[in-house]
Formats: sequence, C-alpha cells, structure tokens
Amino acid sequence: MRHHHAPHALVPCVCLLALALPAQAADKEPVRFTHKDWGLQCDNTRACSAVGYQPEAGDSGPVSIRLTREAGPGTPVLVDLQVSTEDATPASLNLKVGKLSLSGLKGDIPRVPAGQVAALLQELQKNDEATVTAGKEQWVLSLAGASAVLLKMDEAQGRVGTPGALVRRGSKSESSVLAAVPAPVVNAVRPLPERKGDDALAKPLLAAIDLKEVDDRCNGDPPKPAEVQVHRLTERKVLLSIPCAMGAYNFGGLNWLANDRPPYQPQQLDAEGEFDAADGSIRSSMKGRGIGDCWSMQEWHFDGKGFVLTGQSGDSMCRGFAGGAWQLPSYTAKVVLPTNPASKKP
Repeated sequence: MRHHHAPHALVPCVCLLALALPAQAADKEPVRFTHKDWGLQCDNTRACSAVGYQPEAGDSGPVSIRLTREAGPGTPVLVDLQVSTEDATPASLNLKVGKLSLSGLKGDIPRVPAGQVAALLQELQKNDEATVTAGKEQWVLSLAGASAVLLKMDEAQGRVGTPGALVRRGSKSESSVLAAVPAPVVNAVRPLPERKGDDALAKPLLAAIDLKEVDDRCNGDPPKPAEVQVHRLTERKVLLSIPCAMGAYNFGGLNWLANDRPPYQPQQLDAEGEFDAADGSIRSSMKGRGIGDCWSMQEWHFDGKGFVLTGQSGDSMCRGFAGGAWQLPSYTAKVVLPTNPASKKP
C-alpha cells in the first residue's frame, strides 16, 4: 500500500516512464520492458527492478512481487512481496510456488530470506502462478511473463551465460558482467531567503510570459497575480510558479526561471511541480489514471544556473494498488547540498 501525493500531469499509465532524460543519459536510455503480467525497469546506473502482479483478468486482489538487483558481478537479488487488502496490513504472509513454501514473511513489505532466493527464482520460471496467503485471505500471483522479463533483466546487466544469470546460466566469467555506471553528481544550491518585494514581481512576470502556453497546458481561467508564487533563488534570479490543473484528475505547477528586474526574460522550465525552498527542488507526481493505482515521479534540483533532473521513477503497471504498488527508478543522481551531502534515489 504505497501512498504517493502531489498529483501532476495526465499521461496514460502505459507511458508512465517514457519521460525525457538529461542529455548525458539520452544515448543509453534505461531498459524498460513489459510482458503479460510482468514488467522491468532499469535505471541509468544499470540497476534493475522486475515486478509481477495478479492476473489482469481474474478475481484475485492486488498482489505483487519485486526483484531488484544492482549492476556488476556477484550482486544479490533482493525479493519483496506486497498485497493490498481492505483490512489492516497482514502481520505476515505465506508464499507458495511449485515445491517452495515460505511462511511467516513479516513486515508491511516482507522480504524473502536471502537463503531462499535461489530456490524461488527456479520455481518462478517453472510454474504458471504462485499463491500468497494470510489467514483465510488468498491472492494469486501470475507468473506469465516472468521468464521473459528476467531474461531481459539479465541482458540489460550483461549476465546471460554467466553463473549469476537468472535465466540462461553458463560458464562465462562473472568478470564479463557489465559494471555499474556511477550516478551523476549534482551539486545543488540552496535558494536565498525571500525578500521584501518578491511577491510584487508576480504581476510583471506574468505579463512577460507566454500565457497561451499556460492556456494550452492548464484547465481553467488565466492565472491572476494573487494565484502565482515567486520564489527567490539567487541575488538576481527568481522562480515563477503557476498552479495548473491538468487533464481530468491531475494538478501541478508550471515554472519559469526569470531575472528579478527588467528585462525579466522568463524561461519556461521542463521541471513541473511543487518547489521546495529547503533544498531547492521541484517535485512532481503524475497519476496514470483516475483511481490512482499507478503514478510517476520526477525530481529536479537547482544547481545555481538551472534545474537539473535528479530522480525519476514510476509503476510498471496499473494493477489496483491504492497509491501505486512500487516506484521503480528509471533515473537517479547523487545530490550534494552545501551543508548536507546526501544520496537521492527515488
């Protein structure tokens, strides 16, 4: 039961992760693949997440399994399980697939013990479905598409034919496995405090932007100065943010980088969403469809000159989980703030 907020622009759920990447990543766009009831998303570091769900046509409640693996030789596979229920989260789950039975898996998102992962991987590829139970409740996990998705995961990480491959194992040296790609480092800049008079910039900045672009993107009446926000970034740069209702069920914000005095020269940003002055970030969230069971997230940080994409993730499929099942990273960066270095991974 994931809970994601700050809804944003409307896109069909099948395209949730088809978002623009920075120029340095465009030549090697992360692998994304879906087949039947399974999906795969890798990111710019070659870390991959494979997920499976209940059959799309069936009466099982929402259930999902996630297999994550970092790139590089000898890395382990981490396996997590999740169900959605109208009652309280079960104290523990039991997983049965083929000859393997795992009981007492505890936690909101239980993790399969490391010692059982190898056996589980074998059974996932031999069977058509798995069952998850908690007391009298039962969920059916489809394995249709699992082998194809796990093979694609091996291919993306250069593991086919090696001992560590998930599907087609062989004797090829583990040293041949593709290494992890270092995440880009973004040196973020904290915005300056608001100044007296910044709010008064809303009217001239609104007059300087192309309101047709706002009208094309947003539902409703043209924005008024009282409805927009001006945020101080640097000695001479400010951010103009205009709230924007998009499509049938999403709400976000359009943003412009501008000078704080004439000529204002506002430049519309790709970064859409809510601004956080604490760390100079803009974060957006997009509903895949009205019931809110799949989302896509993006995050940008201000680097002193502009806003740089630092995180991107989303669900692979819309399968009934309130707030979405997983956030699978498609892009990640290491964000370094002046007084608080930190890694940001969605």
